[in-house]
Amino acid sequence: MKKTIISLLTLAALLLIPGRGESCTNLLISRGATKDGSVMVTYSADSHQLYGELYFKMANSFAPGSMLKIYEWDTGKYLGEIPQIGKTYTTVGNMNEHQVIITETTFGGLPLEDSTAIMDYGSLIYVTLQRANTAREAIKIMTDFVKEYGYYSAGESFSVADKNEVWILEMIGKGVKMVNGKNANKGAVWVAARIPDGYISAHANHARITTFPLNDPENFLYAPDVISFARENGYYKGTDKDFNFSDTYAPLDFGSMRGCEARVWAAFNILGGGMINGKPYTDYQDYAMGHNAKNRLPLYIKPAQKLTVKMVADVMRDHYEGTALDMTKDAGAGGHTLPYRWRPMGFKVDGVSYINERAIATQQTGFWLLGQARNWLPDEVGGIFWFGVDDAATSALTPIYSSTLRVPECFRVGNGDMLTYSPTSAFWLFNRVTNFAYLLYDRVAPEVRKAVDKHENDAIERTAAIDAAAMMLYKESPQKAREFLTDYSVNTAQDLFAKWDKLDKYLLVKFMDGNIKKQDANGCFINNGHSKSIPASPSQPGYSEMWKRTVKESAGERLMVK
Repeated sequence: MKKTIISLLTLAALLLIPGRGESCTNLLISRGATKDGSVMVTYSADSHQLYGELYFKMANSFAPGSMLKIYEWDTGKYLGEIPQIGKTYTTVGNMNEHQVIITETTFGGLPLEDSTAIMDYGSLIYVTLQRANTAREAIKIMTDFVKEYGYYSAGESFSVADKNEVWILEMIGKGVKMVNGKNANKGAVWVAARIPDGYISAHANHARITTFPLNDPENFLYAPDVISFARENGYYKGTDKDFNFSDTYAPLDFGSMRGCEARVWAAFNILGGGMINGKPYTDYQDYAMGHNAKNRLPLYIKPAQKLTVKMVADVMRDHYEGTALDMTKDAGAGGHTLPYRWRPMGFKVDGVSYINERAIATQQTGFWLLGQARNWLPDEVGGIFWFGVDDAATSALTPIYSSTLRVPECFRVGNGDMLTYSPTSAFWLFNRVTNFAYLLYDRVAPEVRKAVDKHENDAIERTAAIDAAAMMLYKESPQKAREFLTDYSVNTAQDLFAKWDKLDKYLLVKFMDGNIKKQDANGCFINNGHSKSIPASPSQPGYSEMWKRTVKESAGERLMVK
């Protein structure tokens, strides 16, 4: 099959299709790359149709012969059923009680979906979490699932981690070839790469594994037919040694570089301290901008310093600030330097196609997370699932220990949905605050970020004391430790909800109608000196200099004072 070169015009047309902006970002951090020896994985689940809630399944036992119904995660469509196992593990979000973490980003790739299959990518994640003790076991379960039941979805990159190691697993189906009423191509081709200790990686909706050794099972695993299937179908004609998974099953084009790989570039820039494996990050700028497909980013890099939870979480808040793709530097940012562009991701002017940047932080995030696995603590205490809802740049992560026995009401599944507002839902509350911030971003966002940092830093600072208290209880009874950590997790999340409710009201009072009410050194609003209910004359900073010059160019003659 010949590689299709997508022109800018075709790309823009594709980007104008509704829903194409749905995409995600993952960071993968090995133990040796973190300050405390944790393994970390981040995930922003970005979709205009995804509600931010915290999935939770308690461990359970099932009778022999029990079946599990499978529904496509994205749509709720029923796909079929598979045998249930005798005992499952507790899962909270994308982490289980044994500190296994699984997340994803969709790369699409060649059109090889299997419409007859039972397992979609979401079910691979959430069913596997109920069954896997380690990352390697999770990879085996996931690949066994698609071999037995087929793979329903498009190409996926999965982050698969435990308390000792972290892997990228990339998978794509084999299409449909019906023979005697059955799909003879059932299954998937895949490859998995372990991130070396001391290194970090990322993926953001494009396949990242290129060439790989065929005889290093400690660090690379792959489907037996990953090369032969490509060769038989005309996707690849070279030698086994030169086989490149990404180039074969998900050929690069402008959109995959600019809209996807650019986010990996941004993360590597931040965590590499401006360097990417010894080269200035700008050396890869032509690749990130979609201009040079031969200048590919490495699969993983060594960070500039040992990383903390806060450092990694903050990368998920990036909008390309300080780079050539910084969205605050053009007129699209409006009068308040907004680092977002509403969808669609492309537009035309005078017949010429243009794009909107797609940064790591984005408005359509349903939920986002940082899974932290710690091997020096028992599983009941070691796993922390840092969870947040809505746009990462204006939302706070809060700790949910992965051994939890229940979830907070503000995150509970069923507490509201994308079509039903709930006053007790964190997703809706955070959206209220964030959407207000979008209106006056340069004024409101710093206030929100201050509240975000306060909550996260306080929670991080408390972690050692919470761990110590839990360990004392663990020695007496692991169940008591779990109950203690559950109460802490739930109470901390509900406290965050209460803080955001106050923040919502405070921001409205302070910034309504484009004004900024004055405050004293203690943060109290200042009145006019005559009435406690009438504020002092508010400040009115106006618009950014760039915006004023843009208005001058478009309407200066009409607006000029003469």
